[in-house]
Amino acid sequence: MKRNILTVIFLTISAYCFAQEQLSFPFQGGKEAMTQFFRDSLNVSQDITQKKAIGTAVIKFTANQNGGVSKIVVYYADDAILVQPVIDALRKTNHKWIISANEKAHDFIIPFVFTFNPPDAAGSDLQKKVYDNYRRRNPIMAKDQVPLDETTLLPPVPVNYDLP
Repeated sequence: MKRNILTVIFLTISAYCFAQEQLSFPFQGGKEAMTQFFRDSLNVSQDITQKKAIGTAVIKFTANQNGGVSKIVVYYADDAILVQPVIDALRKTNHKWIISANEKAHDFIIPFVFTFNPPDAAGSDLQKKVYDNYRRRNPIMAKDQVPLDETTLLPPVPVNYDLP
């Protein structure tokens, strides 16, 4: 009887430990470290700030056993000008991704949300620029199905920038 109880306790603890391994965040240092890394590493281009571009870019990439990044795919972007800074920052994350020991590679989807810090007094000129950017934007959309298989959706990364 004691043996059965000890076996059940051991299996429960093992399952709990396995579940904790499954739920660990895949970026070295956790979610906050990932957000801070992108806040420090993502350089918003002058083109984005001049056009006052806002929107979302959804990127899929593959991380290998060494934490290296490969196969970067743009699934969606509100404007094409939002994509290049994200790709440049993703390339800087080499060797920072953590995947399960039994995988050779793992796919991740990560959304980036671009907004500007509004000035104290927003005039009609700012409203016109934002509207003009919206009308002239060049969105990127996946034209076919998106195979997700064993893909992990990461939390969105906010990208806030100041206006010139």
